[in-house]
Amino acid sequence: MTGNEYADLIAAYLVKNFSARGIAVYREISLGKTIIGKNRHVDIFVLHTSTDNALAIECKFQDSAGTVDEKIPYAIQDMNAMGMAVCLAYAGNGFSEGILHMLAGCPIAAACLPPPTLEPTRDTRELDVAVAMAFKWWDLALQNRKPFVLPSLAPVHATPIGPAHGGGTDSLK
Repeated sequence: MTGNEYADLIAAYLVKNFSARGIAVYREISLGKTIIGKNRHVDIFVLHTSTDNALAIECKFQDSAGTVDEKIPYAIQDMNAMGMAVCLAYAGNGFSEGILHMLAGCPIAAACLPPPTLEPTRDTRELDVAVAMAFKWWDLALQNRKPFVLPSLAPVHATPIGPAHGGGTDSLK
């Protein structure tokens, strides 16, 4: 898979799973300048049309050892400077162990490899959470969990305090 094919896969995944929520997905959008003054082109621009909130996604796919490792720290730094919601989606077996460690600990990075069916899976979960956070779609993050409810404060089986139960009469004074 090439980098462009990977970006198309991510764009298709987003359209299939989130277009009903009112997003439009665009490919190769110009957005200002990079941190070194070059014209910036983001791989994917996701716009929630009713709120004008947006998410810029850069896609990195590497299935064999190569130069993408050298590009990751720059991509993270450049994306953090954009001043909007951003995500670096990545997949492939060609990243070095050090870069994988960096990506795993990076708050804007999301490991994501959608299956051919484009259905959400564990392999898309990090991107799903990034989308949820960008557009405040908390149901995606909560995944049908129920809110925590305080248990009843009344004891279910109260044990009386007294001499027969290990508590002397002095304990009540």
